Amino acid sequence: MGMLDERLQKPGDIKKMTIEELKDLSHEIRTFLVESVSKTGGHLAPNLGVVELTISLFNVFDLEKDKIIYDVGHQCYVHKILTGRKAGFDRLRQYGGLSGFPKRDESPYDVFDTGHSSTSISAALGMARARDLKNETHEVIAVIGDGALTGGMALEALNDVGDQKTDLIVVLNDNEMSISKNVGGISTYLSQLRAFPNYERAKKEVQDLVDRIPLGKSINRSMDKVKEGIKSMLLPDMLFENMGLTYLGPVDGHNIKEISKILTIAKEIKGPKLVHVLTKKGKGYQSSEERPDKFHGTPPFDMASGQPDGKSMLNYAKVFGATMVEMARSNDNIVAVVAAMPDGTGLSTFKDLYPKRLFDVGIAEQHAVTLAAGLAVGGMKPYVALYSTFLQRAYDQLIHDVCIQNLPVTFCIDRAGLVGDDGETHQGILDLSFLTPVPNMTIMAPKSLEELRYMLYYSETFEGPLAIRYPRGGDDIKGSLPPLKTFTPGKFQVLKEGDDGYLYATGKMVSRAMTLSERLLKKGLRYGVVNGVFVKPVDKDLVTTHLSEGKKIITLEDNMLHGGFGSMIMAAAMGHTHAGAIKCFGFQDTFVPQGSVEKLYEVHGLGYETLEKEIMAFTGEK
Repeated sequence: MGMLDERLQKPGDIKKMTIEELKDLSHEIRTFLVESVSKTGGHLAPNLGVVELTISLFNVFDLEKDKIIYDVGHQCYVHKILTGRKAGFDRLRQYGGLSGFPKRDESPYDVFDTGHSSTSISAALGMARARDLKNETHEVIAVIGDGALTGGMALEALNDVGDQKTDLIVVLNDNEMSISKNVGGISTYLSQLRAFPNYERAKKEVQDLVDRIPLGKSINRSMDKVKEGIKSMLLPDMLFENMGLTYLGPVDGHNIKEISKILTIAKEIKGPKLVHVLTKKGKGYQSSEERPDKFHGTPPFDMASGQPDGKSMLNYAKVFGATMVEMARSNDNIVAVVAAMPDGTGLSTFKDLYPKRLFDVGIAEQHAVTLAAGLAVGGMKPYVALYSTFLQRAYDQLIHDVCIQNLPVTFCIDRAGLVGDDGETHQGILDLSFLTPVPNMTIMAPKSLEELRYMLYYSETFEGPLAIRYPRGGDDIKGSLPPLKTFTPGKFQVLKEGDDGYLYATGKMVSRAMTLSERLLKKGLRYGVVNGVFVKPVDKDLVTTHLSEGKKIITLEDNMLHGGFGSMIMAAAMGHTHAGAIKCFGFQDTFVPQGSVEKLYEVHGLGYETLEKEIMAFTGEK
């Protein structure tokens, strides 16, 4: 047993340890993280990079009263270990197990749920102002990465912090790497600060120089301007100080003594402070140091080689990326827009081959969408590649800048439906619900990898906003269903005829419908299968035809029921004599926690046995 088990019973126990003991603790935590995450999968590199930083936060602050908010949250594993949850890591990100993100209902030391980027400063500022209104005295600390600082919400919050002079500590964890390499002006600015490691010493020397100016002791407003002018000539661009925050750093993020010292200084300074900490993502495990992007979020892997368990398979992101390269080769107007994730969305090869035609805007989804709108107005054919859960952040831009103007922007929505182990903040089960009400928007969903390829071909000449949603990973169709190659808006594909009724499914759920149809046949029910290739517009003619023939219609979707595919089918049948012969299956009015996809289907009424029973009862069979 190590220090984690013997000496750390509560967060404050760290304060009783020497610096040398804390160094040993850092090594012990890293060893545990690599061993544990290699078995369960998870966010390894971000957590290896913040071991000493997290220990220092615990060393300086009192977590029984002080509040730490982690931006995004995927760097909270060390925090969880130090707050008594080490034993839960064997079920990390599993159903009913430990979440991979901060969860208020999991521990009193998790003070804010986070899963999306650039939120921590806003949340911390709200908590700090609530503290002040209640005349309380605890510290509030926001820990945010340099990649997250490219998000507009983070900059909006910094502007507010400086304006009101709220007492708050912002810890900037600068590892020069978000999920993919950082881009943009903020990244360049931080690079300048990194190149100026003696910033604080130089700042003091400048101050001393100014104070030696005659009349320096009784300086007036005009001399204040002179002082600031001298500072601006000798120091790097004073972005944070000009926004009203006291800047401290940069400091070595793997030196516990130095971090603890600068955090202690930050506690003593009143008003908003920004502590700039330099860390190395993936530190302590060679494979993750060399490939931090691959170990940002990793499946289970072999510790010795760093290679993931199991074989690499073809997936939707790879098919999307390969098809984009293929189309761009013959169409110079095709451009791609991503928000810090060219690798995750499958566009790394496109980026290498067409660097001037891929626009990585950083963690700025709102800007990504409006940038695409501008590109479309300028005569280009833009493709915006985002995960479903992150498209939520750009809803106004999608409506106001793309759909109102009816611009030919194609939204390639990866991770639609359940993603499984990342939990509530990452499940892509809302996109159909928020896209279907938007005028001018057309929505498609492929049933297979090959069908996605042909949808992209179709999109090249499509006039108007188009969303193509597809799931994480590959598909369950083993080549038995040929892809639909030509598309007509509002026309479905009947894959299998049925005497008793039809299973209308969209996207990934088509393969489940095929399996379910075979299982129902063994129960004596003959249900056909319809590929709902267009979620909007739906095939109203087919719906009314099947209802008129006395057939039951069962809808299956990997989305919330309210506003989703089933709702669109119900709306198409409105006023029909047999409209009551429709039953919809999807997610009810609840957020879906982490767990394996199949387990979550079972829990939420989409498991095969539950579907069989419900459909048999609806059909009048026992």
